[in-house]
Amino acid sequence: MNRKILRKISSFKYFKLSALRFAEAKSKLDIVLVWSAIVGILIGLISAIFRALVNQLIASRGHLAESLKDYPLINWLIPTLIAGSMVYFSFWLMREFAPETSGSGIPQIEGALDQTFDLKWKRVLPVKFFGGIFCLGASMVGGFEGPTVHMGGSIGQMSASFLKASWEQTKILIAAGAGAGIASAFNAPLAGILFVTEEIRPQFKSWTLALHSLMIACGTATITARILYRQDAFLKITQFQRVPLDSLWIFIILGIGLGIIGYAFNFCLIRSLDWFDKHRGLIYQLRGLWVGCIIGLLSISYPVLTGGGDEAILDAFNNKTSSYVLLALCLGRFALVMLCYGSGAIGGVFAPMLAIASIFSVSVAREFQLWFPQLLPHPTAFAVAGMGALVAATVRAPLTSIMLTMELTDNYFLVLPLLITCTFSALTAHLLGSEPIYSVLLKRSVERLK
Repeated sequence: MNRKILRKISSFKYFKLSALRFAEAKSKLDIVLVWSAIVGILIGLISAIFRALVNQLIASRGHLAESLKDYPLINWLIPTLIAGSMVYFSFWLMREFAPETSGSGIPQIEGALDQTFDLKWKRVLPVKFFGGIFCLGASMVGGFEGPTVHMGGSIGQMSASFLKASWEQTKILIAAGAGAGIASAFNAPLAGILFVTEEIRPQFKSWTLALHSLMIACGTATITARILYRQDAFLKITQFQRVPLDSLWIFIILGIGLGIIGYAFNFCLIRSLDWFDKHRGLIYQLRGLWVGCIIGLLSISYPVLTGGGDEAILDAFNNKTSSYVLLALCLGRFALVMLCYGSGAIGGVFAPMLAIASIFSVSVAREFQLWFPQLLPHPTAFAVAGMGALVAATVRAPLTSIMLTMELTDNYFLVLPLLITCTFSALTAHLLGSEPIYSVLLKRSVERLK
């Protein structure tokens, strides 16, 4: 009797699922797909302009310092004060018009899709754009991906308001815009798709429509960004062949090590935010100025310590710097991420984490090569495998980390070492008790609203 009932229930569920899939397959083209393409084009355009303006500001400050090299005191003082003023202005914009634009913006998008926060695109878009340009243009240690995700989701919300969309359509457009933000920031469309499905994880009535919209938005965003900015991978490094199977155990050790660093990263990031929140008065009011001046001075004296991390990664890969110097650079960038993000500056943590993981992996790889030269003929392949592992440990999105690393470097043959490294780093961070960083940041923001 029980078996008959179970069979009937199973048959009913199968019939219901089949009917739903049949209805989705027979449905007409949804207008959301068209708007997803528009969202992708817009965020691709904005992302390319955003990156170009930031790079121009960084280059201009560098040229200014170079032109003043005959004046030993002024050549670092003026660029430093300019950087501090830029960050201060960015903080003023956030404080006066859109406080929710501080940080990366990814927790705000997750909160908007959960209906925890209102996504007020009319104020988020201009403040995130101009505030982000001044903040990152001062060489603050932050990534482009945070602002582009926040702006992408806001463009999705804007499109939904023009469309007079339902909440379901609005959710799809916000998620599609967020994925397009990752895709355009890293020139990585598949990583943008995986980021939404693995990390943001919104709930939709029709995942078929949502996935198609996400694919269209990420595709059009990447095409637009490539037309305006660049076609090739963002990180031009060696393209490696498959790693020998007898050397895969080394990547397990690397993954465990980066999992421990990921645990420390999440712990320190929250403590840094708490430390800044405790302060009041002049030191808090002027935090943009003094933090910006510190970063501005370092950007003139030792540029690889600052910025998003692209130059630091390439420098670690291409120069024969000693392992100890690389570890010192890794620790320095780790501390500066805490300073910049903890202060509330606009910028993502994806790019800085990729840089920290890459520099650490290069330093470890060089030591391993001394001990096991036959097992690790190309140390930089080891570094590529470790690049996404810190993101996997902190964000707890290993698939996104794997695909992002492959698309960033055009190293698709390293999928197995990447899989091993990212899996073990995520498991290590989980066993140590670390929670996904964006979930913690979202929870923290919700508690502050109470």
